[in-house]
Amino acid sequence: MSAAKEMATKRQKRGDARREALVQAAADRFWKRGYAGSSIAQVAAAAGVPLGNVYYYHKTKADLAMAVADLFVGQTEALIDEVAAESDDPRGRLKALVGRLRASQASRLAHGCPIASACRDFRDEAPEAAQRAAHSFTVLTGHIAAELGRTGMRPALALARARAIVCDWQGGIALGHALGEPPVLAEAFMRMERLATQP
Repeated sequence: MSAAKEMATKRQKRGDARREALVQAAADRFWKRGYAGSSIAQVAAAAGVPLGNVYYYHKTKADLAMAVADLFVGQTEALIDEVAAESDDPRGRLKALVGRLRASQASRLAHGCPIASACRDFRDEAPEAAQRAAHSFTVLTGHIAAELGRTGMRPALALARARAIVCDWQGGIALGHALGEPPVLAEAFMRMERLATQP
């Protein structure tokens, strides 16, 4: 590899790392401080990226919101792929999915759901990003319904049950966070597992 190509490759890697750091910092900041309460300067500082460089990657705050929404969709799809590799049994995969969601309960109790927060907070200033973030719930609900369908459940019933599972998860997060009571979310996960695995 020539020196010029090597330098270009290093610049590309550094740029990719900065872009990823900005999106991760924005996701965390928007979740914990709110979209309206977060400036691009604060995101840049949290990411360790000079403020002037931010605009090279994201021209506006709305662009950054879209990148965060894309991150959530990608994380949801990756979670589904990981769970799919764990078992050949659809109910086993659903049980594993609930287990993965349960693993994040401490942060959800502390700060609420980052995806739900994005859907709400992005809506006025970055509506396309709000819709993109909401797609995470569509992906998750569709996956659960498809797995339930593989057990022989009728499509309409599978979709209704999938929605109930996602609603229980989100409701458990919202109420557990609001009340500061971990058992509320723990109970929601138990109901979710029953709904996912019972005939």
